[in-house]
Amino acid sequence: MFQDDLSILLRVLIACLLAGLLGWERESSGKAAGLRTHILVGVAAVLFTVVGEFMAVSFRAYGDHVRFDAANLVGAIVTGISFLGAGMIFFKKGHSDVHGLTTAAGIVTTAAIGILVGLERYFLAAGSTAIVFVVLRFVNMFEVKFLGSEDTPVSNDEKEDDDQRPAANT
Repeated sequence: MFQDDLSILLRVLIACLLAGLLGWERESSGKAAGLRTHILVGVAAVLFTVVGEFMAVSFRAYGDHVRFDAANLVGAIVTGISFLGAGMIFFKKGHSDVHGLTTAAGIVTTAAIGILVGLERYFLAAGSTAIVFVVLRFVNMFEVKFLGSEDTPVSNDEKEDDDQRPAANT
């Protein structure tokens, strides 16, 4: 039991490092969802995945009458994290700009990486993290250099968190 818990804590630590790298990139770029948010999303995905493993094992004791569907667990994780990501998306009335799409996509992707870590697919998780990091860090520079100014429709998505969120009405 203790060794299993150490193995799970190793997964949590790996998720912290991988999600933290993506969160650091977002934070260093001045985006709204940064280091803490990405780490928590990655850790939550690992923990939900592990809880799913525990449930699958415990339901086996009941025989074939009760089943656990891991796909439903992944679907629930995606739904929850997508709800969090949706809160990052802003549309300014009277403007064609939509802000926060990349941040929302990054949060969902961080959760997927966390699920991979939870399933002990470390190489795939690390490789995916590297690819996502490159996309977040360098694709916008490519868009600006080769596709025109930052005002092109493609790069409006990347300007996402330069927005100033409206103050709450109090």
